[in-house]
Amino acid sequence: MKPYLVLIHGNATSEATEQEWSRFFSEARDSGLFRGGSEIGKRTILGNHQSAKSTDHLVGYLRFDATERQKIVDLLARHPVVLHGGSVELCELPES
Repeated sequence: MKPYLVLIHGNATSEATEQEWSRFFSEARDSGLFRGGSEIGKRTILGNHQSAKSTDHLVGYLRFDATERQKIVDLLARHPVVLHGGSVELCELPES
């Protein structure tokens, strides 16, 4: 199994319904691949350099473990942000 991180962008062109979110998370849990996630809340920057506010465009994340990346891609095609014209970004994480 490889670990994956999904970054959820805040660029949907319309709001998803609670029913759409419930359906997606039900499918994600039923897939056996879903390992959790969250909205992104308040942030604190440490260090001396200013950076772009990641929370201006990233609004949440999801974690998955899978042997086949395509299974996650197929599930994410039904993600509410994607269904409403926005983007999610699937990132393979290095194994530790």
